Amino acid sequence: MYSQDDLNSAVAAGAISAEAADALRSHIAAQRDAVPADAEHFRLITGFNDIFVSIGAVIMLIAMAAIGDAIWSNNHAPSPASGVLVAGTAWMLAEFFTAKRRMALPSIILLLAFVGGVFTGLIGLAIAVLGEGANHQETLATLAIAGSALVTAVAAWLHWKRFMVPITIAAGTAAVAGTIIALIMAAVGPNSANAKTVALSLVFLVGLAVFGLAMRWDMSDTARSTRRSDVAFWLHLLAAPMIAHPIFALIGVTEGQNIGVGAAVAVLGVYVVFGLVALAVDRRALLVSALAYVLVALTFLFREFGAVELNFALTALVIGSALLTLSALWTPIRRAVVTTLPGDMRGRLPATA
Repeated sequence: MYSQDDLNSAVAAGAISAEAADALRSHIAAQRDAVPADAEHFRLITGFNDIFVSIGAVIMLIAMAAIGDAIWSNNHAPSPASGVLVAGTAWMLAEFFTAKRRMALPSIILLLAFVGGVFTGLIGLAIAVLGEGANHQETLATLAIAGSALVTAVAAWLHWKRFMVPITIAAGTAAVAGTIIALIMAAVGPNSANAKTVALSLVFLVGLAVFGLAMRWDMSDTARSTRRSDVAFWLHLLAAPMIAHPIFALIGVTEGQNIGVGAAVAVLGVYVVFGLVALAVDRRALLVSALAYVLVALTFLFREFGAVELNFALTALVIGSALLTLSALWTPIRRAVVTTLPGDMRGRLPATA
C-alpha cells in the first residue's frame, strides 16, 4: 500500500508522471467510494507481518503470565504479579507496535492484554487481601469486582489517551458497564430470589445505552472515513450481545432445546426486528450476535414439523442462504428500509448507495 507521500516522492524522482499519479489517485478514490458504507470497513490486517507480530506478542504475554504465577502463586485465584507483568509488557510493546508502527491486529491484542491484565491483577489482589473466604461473601466479592472494573476503565482511558486504538473505547465502556451492574447487584444481593431477572434487565438496559453511545460515534462520521467509525464498530459489537441475550433468555431459548412453537416463532420475529435495525444503521453486529438463538429456534421448528433427521441441515441451509442473500442484496434492501424513515433520521444515518 502506497501513501500520498510515496506517490509525491515517485513523481519528484521521475519514476512516474504527475498524470499517472493523479490517475492512480482517482482510481483508488473511485474504488473506495463505490461501497463506502455497505462494506463496513475497519482495519485489522495490513499484511502477514501483522499476524507474525501478533503471534510473537501472544507468546511473550503468555510467558510473562507464567513468570508472574511463579513469582506470586495465588492458588486457584488470578496472580496479581501475572496481571502486572502482562499489563506492563502489553503497554511497552504498544509503545513500538502501536504508537510507531500503527499495526492494527497487534494493537488490538495488546490493548485486550493490557485491560485484561489490569482487571485480573486487581481481582487477584482483592482475593489475596480479603482471603479465600471472600468467595463465600457474595456482596463483598461483587464490590471487589466493581472496584476492579472501575480501575480497569480508568486504565483503558489512559491507554486511549496515549495510543487511541479504536477498540479501547469499547473495552473501557465494558469496564464501566461491569462496574454499574456489579454495584447494583451488590445492593440487590447476588443470591436474592430475583437476582437473575435483575441481572438480565441490567445487562439489557446497559446494552441499549452502549448502543446509543455507538450511534453517537456513528452519527459523527456518517461517511465512515475516520477513526470514529472504527470506534463505533467495536461499540456495536459490544452492545449487540448485551441486547440480544437478555431478550432471548426471557423468551426461554437459553434454558435448553425444549422450547415451544410460540417461543421459536418469537425468536424469529425478534431476529427480523434486529435485521431491520441492522439495515437502518448499516451495522451487522446485531444479526451476528443473535444467530445462535435463531439456529436453536429453527432446529426446533424443523424437528417439530417432522424433519427430524435433516433438521440441522435444513436449519443451516435456511440461515446460510438468508445471510448470503442479505449480504448480496444489502444495498437495495437497506435503501428500501431507510426510505421509510423520517427525513431527519435519514440524515443522521450513512447514505444509501
